[in-house]
Amino acid sequence: MLVREGKVLWWQDHLARLQHANARLGFGEHSWDLLADEAAQLASGQTQAVVKIMLTRGAGGRGYDGAGCDTPTRIVSLAPYPEHYHDWQQTGINALVCQQQLGDSPMLAGLKTLGRLEQVMLKRELAARGGVEGIVLNSRGFLVEGVSANLFWRRGRTVFTPDLTRAGIDGIMRKRVMTMLKQMGIELRVVEAPLESLWQAEEVWLTNTLMGIVPVTSIGDMHYPSPVLIRRLQERLVIEV
Repeated sequence: MLVREGKVLWWQDHLARLQHANARLGFGEHSWDLLADEAAQLASGQTQAVVKIMLTRGAGGRGYDGAGCDTPTRIVSLAPYPEHYHDWQQTGINALVCQQQLGDSPMLAGLKTLGRLEQVMLKRELAARGGVEGIVLNSRGFLVEGVSANLFWRRGRTVFTPDLTRAGIDGIMRKRVMTMLKQMGIELRVVEAPLESLWQAEEVWLTNTLMGIVPVTSIGDMHYPSPVLIRRLQERLVIEV
């Protein structure tokens, strides 16, 4: 979670997502007020930083049923802000098309869980290929997201973002961008789309709460030199925070 001037930005959105996942996964009840206080204490006095919250079912016996996990565990930590994101926001990044694909998992789609082995493998692929971010498809050949970010693209007067009902993380910044597009009167379509959809796009960008809104300047031989809408969205985001 992004910290600016001593406060966790979009805290209520983060809290709602934590509570939703907690209920979906059948965890025991947490003290949400205490969690908010702990996050606020870490954020206090920080000009710009990252607060991370991890919730687990708790310690118990062996097996999958969670028996004995009666006391949920929470881990709240503070880390420096990744300064290179400022450069990404201004100059954009080159993205690779990942060779590895995400499997469909509708039972967990949309949730941000600790089970991120697919992303670990994708990050290893990026490192091996000398990339910083990648475009990820599912096993059916449809666009899903970036390795650590959500994906948007614009063609004409319409913006598109992948349907995440089968795979992917429904990020906080994704929702903020969707709200901003609605406020701006720009049509948004949530779609199942093949990779070729990006070859027809005029702008492509990636989002998460830490990197904000990052232009993708190229994917392979395709170039996107005019981030007109991206700059408008970035300006609105600055005003919002």
